This record gives sequence, C-alpha cells and structure tokens, in this order.
Amino acid sequence: MGAILSSERVERRLAAILAADVAGSCRLIGIDEEGTLAQLKALRKTLFDPKIADHRGRIVKNTGDGALVEFASVVDAARCANEIQRDMAKHNTDVPQDKRIEFRIGIHVGDIIIGEDDIFGDGVNIAVRLEGIAEPGGVNISDDAHRQIRGKIGIDCDDMGPQVLKNIAEPMRVWRAHIGLSSSLTMLTKSPTEMAQPLAPPDKPSIAVLPFQNMSGDPEQEYFADGMVEDIITGLSRSKSLFVIARQSTFTYKGKAVDIKQVGRELGVRYALEGSVRKVGNRVRITGQLIDTATRLHLWADRFDSPLEDIFDLQDRVTSSVIGAISPQLERSEIARAQRKPTESLQAYDYYLRALAGLYRVSREENIEALKLTKIANGLDPDCALSYALGATCYIQRKMFGWSTDAAEERLEARRLARRAIELDKDDPAVLAMVGDALAYVVGEVEEGAALISRAINLDPNHAIARNWSGWAHLYLGEVDAAIEQFHVALRLNPLDPWIYTVQTGLACAHFFAGRHEEASSWAATAIGQQPNYIAAQRIMMACHAMSGRVNEARQACVLALRLDPTQRIAGINDKSPYRRSEYLDKLARAFRLAGMPE
Repeated sequence: MGAILSSERVERRLAAILAADVAGSCRLIGIDEEGTLAQLKALRKTLFDPKIADHRGRIVKNTGDGALVEFASVVDAARCANEIQRDMAKHNTDVPQDKRIEFRIGIHVGDIIIGEDDIFGDGVNIAVRLEGIAEPGGVNISDDAHRQIRGKIGIDCDDMGPQVLKNIAEPMRVWRAHIGLSSSLTMLTKSPTEMAQPLAPPDKPSIAVLPFQNMSGDPEQEYFADGMVEDIITGLSRSKSLFVIARQSTFTYKGKAVDIKQVGRELGVRYALEGSVRKVGNRVRITGQLIDTATRLHLWADRFDSPLEDIFDLQDRVTSSVIGAISPQLERSEIARAQRKPTESLQAYDYYLRALAGLYRVSREENIEALKLTKIANGLDPDCALSYALGATCYIQRKMFGWSTDAAEERLEARRLARRAIELDKDDPAVLAMVGDALAYVVGEVEEGAALISRAINLDPNHAIARNWSGWAHLYLGEVDAAIEQFHVALRLNPLDPWIYTVQTGLACAHFFAGRHEEASSWAATAIGQQPNYIAAQRIMMACHAMSGRVNEARQACVLALRLDPTQRIAGINDKSPYRRSEYLDKLARAFRLAGMPE
C-alpha cells in the first residue's frame, strides 16, 4: 500500500503565477490576421519574453495570444507586470485605438501542481480568472498576492472588494494595480464607470432592464417610465430561472448614452432590455428590445399600444414576452407568477411610485413627504399592500438615520402598517421583504420578520433587498455565517446599489461579532465612504477601533456618531439593533464604553 501511495504522489510547490492574454485578440485577427500575428511575435521577442527573463520568471506555456508564467517571488511577478504594461503603453502611443495590442494580466500566489511541461491547480485557475476580469492594459492581483507585495514595491492598488470568478467556489477579494502613467492609454482616458471591472455572468440566463426613455416630452412623467421599468424588473425577478439585476444598479445608467457591451461587462449579464415609453393623453406606447450584450445582436423587439386604464395588462404582456424570448423552456407557471398587479388604481399607484422615488433620495424631508404620499395612496386604494409596506419602510429609514421623533409611537405605526400589508398580500416578495424588515428592525419582532423575509426569497430568489434584509435578520438572530452569505448574494445581485452601504455595514457587523476586527473595519470604512451619515456604519467603526486598541480613533468615531444622533446611549444598544445574543450586546457595550459613549 505504501508503494502505491508513493507512486501516485504528485509534486507541488508554492509559486506566484502570472497569466496574460491579448484583449480582443479575435477582433484584431479578424481585421488583420497576418499583421496581428506578426506584431505579437515581435512583441514577445522584444518586450514580453525579455521582461520575464529580467525578473527571473519561467514561461510555462504560450497560448497563442497569451502566456502562463511562474515566478518564485510574487514581488518579481508584480514588478514584471508593471513594466510590461508600462512599455506596452509607450508602444501604443501612436497606434490607432482599434489596432492596439493590449495585454490583460492576473497575478495570484498559491499552491500549484507540477506536470511534465505544464502547471495545474487552483493557483493557476485563479490567476487566469483574474486576468479575465482585468481591463485592457491593467493588472489584477489576488488578496493573497497583495499581502505579499504591500509596502515592498512602488505600486498602489485599489480594493475592488469580493469578486465572483468563474468556476471558483467562493467570491475572492481582488486588487487592481495602479499602473499610473505607465498604464495603457485606453485606461487613462476612461471614465470611472468605464473602469468598472467586468463580472462573470451566472450559469442561468441573466438580464439587466435599463431605464426606459421617456418620450412624452413632459419631465413630470419621468416617474411613469421609471415605474414601468421597475414593474418589469419585479415581474422578471419572480422567475427562479432568471438572474435579474436590481433596479438601483440599472438606474445608474439613466440619462446616459449606453454601450450594451459595457453594461454586460459591468453588471455581469448576458442580456439587456432597453426601450421607451410615450404617454399621450389617455394612451401609452411602449417599445422594447432584448439585446445580447456580447454580440449586440437584437434577439427580440416589439411595440405595445394600450389605453392608459389597461396599463397593468400592458406590463404583463411586456414581461411575459421578455421571459419567453430569453428562455422558451420556462414553464407557464413562471410566467403566471410574473403577472401580478400591485393595484388596479393607477392614481394610487402614481402616489406609490412618487413615494418610492422620495425614499431613494435619502433625506429627512423626503422621508416625511414619502410617508404622506403612501397615506394618500392608501386612501385612494385601501387594498394596495405595497403602499402599506412602503409606509412601514419609511419608518425603517427614519430609525436608520436617527430621524425618529417618537420611537414608541413609530414602532406602533410601523407594526400597524406591516400587519395591514400582510393581511392584503402574503405572496408578494416585495411586500414580504419590506414588512419583514420593519417587524424585525423597527418593531423588534425578529423571528417573525425573519420568516417573512425568508418567504420573500423563496418566492423571488433574485430580490436583492430581501437578501440584504435577510442578512440583517440572521445577524439579529446570531447567525453570522448565514448573514455573510446573504450579504454577498445581495452584493452580486445589486453591485451598483446606491444603498450598498447598508450591505457593507452588515458585513462589518458580522465580521466584528466573529472577532475579525480588521476585516470589519475595512467594510465599515467602505460603507462610511459611501454614506457618512449612516449611523450604523459609524457605530460599528467606533466598535472596531475600540476592540483593536485604537482608542483615540474610537473616541473620534464616537463624536461623529453622537453628532448624527445625540440620543445614543450604551443602555439603549438593543433599541438601535435588536440582537438576540447577549454576548453581542455585551461586546458592543464594552467597545462603546471604551470609545466614550454616555451610559
């Protein structure tokens, strides 16, 4: 038996792996096959191969338009990548944009398996996937590699956060190297949006519904076009066979000239739906086009005309048509589930949409106005569950930002609205998600709130807000690992969410309670960078500083938190966040006491 085991033993070693390939090589070869191949051969001979040799690398194999290189030191690998990209940028100075050869590079350090003339293993796979999401002229570095080079070479890096890599089980933290003046000219001229890293599409059909253009000529009707898109997103999201990007991410493209390929890369989707809404008098016309983001091929296009009073039937027909175009195999039950009408009263629905828009703007005044609008909607249509649920959500936002004026009275009102919404509709994922969080966070009925949110996810696995609130519910119940999992799903479903700081703060809290204070500090800092007025982010940052021995920083964070909400006291910790585990409350109390929060 020992001899058998010995004969099957494979050779392994720790190594730094550099994966490189030419961005858009198929396009370049299609334009000029012989010229492109000749340029590649010359660049390898005069630039790429000499740089590898200078930094003691070993070219394991060339892949036609790329290469796999092994280094004994990740410092050498990073320096080599930087010099290659710097010299490539110089080479491309006078080359037309459509004829430039630009490398993408990924670097990882890890365990590899040595073959006769090849290398294998996760260390290799991760480097290749990092290269695949790099910008042309860019360098992506894994978190493991970044730890090894930090402070050792003069290259700054941007933290891209956790990234989903194809065929890699868990999201991985990735860093983007600052090549600076040595980066490709393409990178230097791109806007921040264009610099966003591509996300790998999931295995199932994925779609982003882009903001429809308002063709009515009346800016006051903008909310109508936006509401139409939101309803289509909601309808599509109820299909478990689809991966649907959330409204907050797709609406970052509103009012901009959109490149469909860029949308596909930034949001990680195979398809995009775009269109327009023209509302004239009592009639409305909707046009829509379903586009393959990789090829820009129009897969489906249609036009719908309807009297305004039949608007919900029109929405159902658009949604059903899109589902059918993406996957004809979807069962009729999935289409039927997408045919849910929020209310039969268009006027009430108008008020609901306007209230929702107010909450997205995040201010005390807009919150008060949104609450008023939900009450008007409830008066016009007493059976609209969404309006009651949105009213309860107004109280969530009031507590989140310290805007409450009478906490006890607001708890009662939030509970009343939540109960009424559930009485009216127990099967709408949006209602269940909003009501569940209101009951858990505002009212303190955590177990029931968690159950409602779980039902929302069962009905609509792509509901990003439900995933976020589910993370918080798990946190309140002391289930840290489950919370982290839900928060990461929320990030993937809604990578451009304007409220992403709530997810980042949830991750900070989860890592804090797990004892990973530095990881928690990183997430808290990211959240504060997104929204400095979010009290929960300031509080958890204060706690991280305190428990890490950075008492001065903790006291400074305490001053900021108290400035946002002067009523905060150690005795009221459980009122701010209804944690069920006493050790969580005790740990926060110790941290806040060190930071100087009043008892």
